Parts: sequence; structure tokens; C-alpha cells
Amino acid sequence: MRTLAKTLTVSLLFLAVAAMTLPAPAAAPVGAAGPIGPIGPRLADDSNWPQWRGPGSNGISSETGLPMYWTETENILWKTAIEGLSHSSPIVWGNRVFVTTAVRGEVVPGHEVAVHSLFGEAYLHPDAVDGNRSHKLEVLCLDAETGEVLWTSVVYEGPMYEDRHRRGSFAAPTPTTDGELVYTWFGSEGMFAFDFDGNQVWSADLGDIATIGLGVGTSPVLYENLVILQCDENDGQKSFIAALDKKTGEEVWRKSRPVQISWTTPNLVENPEGKTELVTVSHEFTIAYDPATGEEVWRTDGVRSNPIATPVVDGSRVFVSAGFPRKITMAIDTGGTGDITGTDYRAWDYEKGTAYVVSNLFYQGYLYLLNDQGILTCLDADTGELVYEGGRVPIPATFKASPVAFDGKILLASEDGDVFIIKAGPVHELMISNSLGEPIWASPAIANGTIFIRGGQHLYAIREMSGS
Repeated sequence: MRTLAKTLTVSLLFLAVAAMTLPAPAAAPVGAAGPIGPIGPRLADDSNWPQWRGPGSNGISSETGLPMYWTETENILWKTAIEGLSHSSPIVWGNRVFVTTAVRGEVVPGHEVAVHSLFGEAYLHPDAVDGNRSHKLEVLCLDAETGEVLWTSVVYEGPMYEDRHRRGSFAAPTPTTDGELVYTWFGSEGMFAFDFDGNQVWSADLGDIATIGLGVGTSPVLYENLVILQCDENDGQKSFIAALDKKTGEEVWRKSRPVQISWTTPNLVENPEGKTELVTVSHEFTIAYDPATGEEVWRTDGVRSNPIATPVVDGSRVFVSAGFPRKITMAIDTGGTGDITGTDYRAWDYEKGTAYVVSNLFYQGYLYLLNDQGILTCLDADTGELVYEGGRVPIPATFKASPVAFDGKILLASEDGDVFIIKAGPVHELMISNSLGEPIWASPAIANGTIFIRGGQHLYAIREMSGS
């Protein structure tokens, strides 16, 4: 463990971050209006993309009729320039799109970032950068039909408590919304909640979050009246998980965790008894909590690797994974209590095919693993048996965005800005390739007949246009 912690070389997820995972939001009242005009009806959960990886935090959309093909002039509803660097994904509710960003400023003379130690020894990650510069951390709201920026709020401006990974962002966690408020998380710089008109309703300071100079990656999770954050730190001396009241920002519970740093987002799963479990991943342990109280329900082995990928849910089964330095996927049946290591709750393990940052995808009975070069492995989700491996994209590529699925198709977006659509099922088949012409680190969102993709410079809305 000591050696692993001292050689962590994590690239933050844009989230995939992390940035970043939540349950489907509770039903909200119909209609609202404000200075920016009517928000419109509160749509059904599967018509929105309210959190990291969408409804259920699994990267799956029920939408049909989405475009298969686009160019700079065809099937692009709009594209809007977004200043700054962010790996957080867009989220969508009705006719509103929300994103975060970090705008880099000048060096602040004399400012020193947090000093880290791991297991009693001073530690400086070789890829840690930019904490000595001033940054503006922003939340933006766009019109989903036109791409117009309706409002921007600067939640923090100044030097940072921490550095970030040179390929990461200070805006890695993906926001979440329940249709009434939007919840955004920036680690040590705070948690902020806004209404849809851009008014800040509350802010919360959970303390300094030490990340060995690489920044935070976990996204907020909504459960009933709570916003939950997994805050694992350095060598684990101060790691915790906490829940805030989503209306006021007041802390409801906080539990210490005996685990070293992670960048993964928890996921919610309903166990066979109908109770909700919050599944968290770390190097040392996979732990399920009661999300209402923070009490531990069960635990088993951790991934023994850098924890970045979000757990994937299939009914009452959860799949946890990691890709560096160890590649591992574990299928775990929920509903246990205590230490379930070595019991039948541990359904199967698979030790190939996973990526460093990318989360896996469960879709239509199959579990898809994507490695860093975009090579797909397809497993039978029930048994863990190999269906196929070596499913390649047609050109050399690397990936940080997590896959999404819709209408029998899987969408993969590479760091070079190429987007590949793969036919879902037991045989790997590339259907089509498209390019946005700029890097993609953030995972796509799908809502209301539109694919939203956050590129390095622009946010794109891609829709099947009549006559194209």
C-alpha cells in the first residue's frame, strides 16, 4: 500500500471524472418562472440528464431518434464557447443546461499550496500544477434550445488550496440537480447550491480536502433530502463521507473512512430487500453505507488500485473497477451485512480490460469495459464470462470520457475529439465515426432528443435536424 500511494499518477476525470453520480431525482413541482423566462414543466427523470452519468448514474438513455452522423454544419443544433478548463460533464433539466469551469489566472506571489505527507514522509506529486495561480470557479446555465448563456456565477476567485494534475481541472466534479436547485462541488473551495434563476441559495465549507496535489474528482450524490460527498484524502488519516441538507447546506452526518485518497463517485443501489445502499470504492475497501444515516452496512476488498471509476449498477448487483496499476472488475450482490469477503455476495472478478479513468457500462445484459486505448471487452454481466474482447476503434485514440448508451448503441468519445458509435450486443460492430475537431475529456449527456458534448473549447448540442 505504501508503494502504491507514493506512485499514484492519477489523471483526474472530467469527470468522470469525477467530476465525476447520483440517484434519479425526486419529483419536483410543475412549472416555474423567473427573470430568465419560464423553465417549463418538470420532466420525467429519463427525459433529463440530472447528474454524472445521467439517470441512475449508469450512462444510459432511453432516448430514440438521436443523430448517428454530424459535421460542423450538419446536425449541430448549436455550439457555445465555454472559457476555462473543465472535465465536468454537462447536466440537463428541461430547457436548462448547467456546466462548471475553472478559468486560469496569473501567479499569486508568495502563495503556497498545501504541503502533503504520505505515511509520515513529505510527498510532492510530479504532475501537480497551478495551485499558485488565481482561478475563477464558475457555474453557467445555458438555454438547451439555443445555447445562449443565461447566467454565470463566480463562486470563488483567488489562489487554490491544492494543485491539480497537469491534465486535470479544478472543475472536475459534475453538478447535479433535483429540478429545483443545482448543486456544485469544488473541493476545498466549497459546495454551492443555486436556483434555476442563478441565485445562490446556500454554500458550505467541508474543510480542506487534501488530494496529494491532484485535485478532487468525486461528484455530489443526491438521496432524498441529502447531498452526499465522498471525501477521501491523502493516506487516509482524514478521509470521510458526509451528507448535507439539500435545502440549507447544513451538515446532517459525517463518517470517517479508513481509506486512502480516491477520485471515484459513489452510486446508489436498491438491494433485494428494497433498501437503498450507497456503494463507495477505495483502494482498501468497497463499503456500502445507509445513505440516510451514514452507518456502514457491509464491506469487502477494495480495488487495490487507483479508485477513479464510478460503480455500475444492474438491479441489486453492483460492479466496481479500477484500471491502474491493477486492472480489476468485481461483481458484488448487495443485501449483505458485515464483512462479505469470501462469501457468495462476491459474485465474480475479472482482471483485464479496464481503463485508468473511464467508468464501465452495463447495458442490455452485458457489461462493457473500455480501456485507455478504446478497446472494448464485453462480459456476460450475470456470470462474468467473456463474450468478446479486443473490440477496437478504427484509429489510434485515448479515452478519458466514459461511454454512454442509447437505442441499442454505445457512444465513445476520445481525447482527440473523435466520437465512435458502436452497436451494442454480443458482436463488436463499428457503426459510424464523427469528429468535433477539439479534445473531449468530459462524458456526454443525452436529453430531449439531443446529445450534449463538452469539448475543450465549446459545448455542443447535437440533434437530428430535418433536411440534413
